[in-house]
Amino acid sequence: MIIEEIVQICNPILNRPSKFVVSVNSVETKRVIKNLADSVRHHGLIGMAASQIGEKLRIFVTEVRKTKYRNLKTDKLRVYINPEIVWSSKKEVVIYEGCGSVAYAKLFAPVRRPEKITIEALDENGNIFRLSADGMLARVIQHEFDHLNGIEFTEKITDMRKIMSSEEYRKRMVIKKP
Repeated sequence: MIIEEIVQICNPILNRPSKFVVSVNSVETKRVIKNLADSVRHHGLIGMAASQIGEKLRIFVTEVRKTKYRNLKTDKLRVYINPEIVWSSKKEVVIYEGCGSVAYAKLFAPVRRPEKITIEALDENGNIFRLSADGMLARVIQHEFDHLNGIEFTEKITDMRKIMSSEEYRKRMVIKKP
């Protein structure tokens, strides 16, 4: 198990577009996928892009699960290699986002994104897949896809006055268990 430190905002690696993966079966690609899966779980995140662990490859993972912030509809670990969002709904929603690369997920802010998307990518075995998503999975996919293009969620904040710490987010925004 290799746990990578999360690259933080203003590091130039986060601002440059990632390179397309040439060989899904290469040792390098397999290493990056393993390190992403280990790191996303270790850091308690629900998505992570290769650039966040210092790798400039068009790879990200998602694993929507219950977190300390929300009781989410869960989804298995998914690997996306050379992804493309091929469709986005016209309807958009504003939801608070955080990011491991922004103060180690200690900052949350409102971001507007399409409510539903469809993405095409290669999985860890090199098979092409198409996935339609809504809810938190759609949100995470779009967030991680932005990382591959050198975009941080802070560039998409809808109202700077509504930024809050993770502690304040938990107090105000998290659905309390009965």
